[in-house]
Amino acid sequence: MKTQVHLFSGFLGTGKTTAIRSLIEQKPESEQWLIIVNEFGEIGIDGAVLSDNGIPVAEISGGCLCCTAGAQMGDTVKKMLKQNQPHRMLIEASGLAHAAGVIDELKAPEFQDKLDIAAVFTVVDPRQFIDPNYANHALYKDQIGVCDVLLASKIDLCTPEQLAQFRVQAAQLFPPKSLIVEVENSQVKLEWLNTPTTEKSRYRIKTLPENTMGYQSQGFTFPAGCNFDGEKITNFFNDLPKLAQGLVRAKGVFQVLDTWVWLNWVDGQWGANQVSWRRDSRFELIAKSFDTDEIERQLNDALEKK
Repeated sequence: MKTQVHLFSGFLGTGKTTAIRSLIEQKPESEQWLIIVNEFGEIGIDGAVLSDNGIPVAEISGGCLCCTAGAQMGDTVKKMLKQNQPHRMLIEASGLAHAAGVIDELKAPEFQDKLDIAAVFTVVDPRQFIDPNYANHALYKDQIGVCDVLLASKIDLCTPEQLAQFRVQAAQLFPPKSLIVEVENSQVKLEWLNTPTTEKSRYRIKTLPENTMGYQSQGFTFPAGCNFDGEKITNFFNDLPKLAQGLVRAKGVFQVLDTWVWLNWVDGQWGANQVSWRRDSRFELIAKSFDTDEIERQLNDALEKK
């Protein structure tokens, strides 16, 4: 049985440690957990506190977890797995960690038969989330993009207007989150650890433009590990207006040569950026009409041939 790994990411001071503490209090006696924390002394979780729960704890010293992940984190994970047979491993990343890099390290070949990347959590302060000075920062975008569960903490410090804006912006995230929750004091429910992280290969987009008359929507997913050919996926986006009549929006996250890129088509043009999403490749479009089977066929044709 593979160990379920849960990464807890989030900017400095958002409440990651408190979130993990709340889960520890709910840990089933029948399960064995491991905890890895970054930045010794800053995080406030220490062996003395956790020993009462019988949970082995490892601390990775030094700055950013992803910077030490290649050696120190990998060695720590291997050592802890050798000494224990855990059901779950909770990893608290530094507030300055690029979460996608941590996920990449945990997906290394040596861990493929041992670890399963389960629900990934990112803890945010809604006031920061709606602030462009935070939202446009590459590190902040990375932490938001990689998660399955977006945990809004400190909601008691937010105005109704700030919470309303947070809800609108969070609902528009792409790829969409499996779960968006608002909590006080970073209290996490145990059941959220089992948040599903997989989607059907085809799905309907939940949110359409305000004027939905005559528009259709469709989404497609492909498992992580399926690499797309960069030239073919570029040609696919160039040909989209011919494939979808009345195209108003198309966007996708694709694994290309083991990197992850975000492609966005709007107003007759498309652009590309690197992205932190690691769950699956996915594509969504909104148009007046299109042949769903043909779109899926062309996406499959753009995959690298093994």
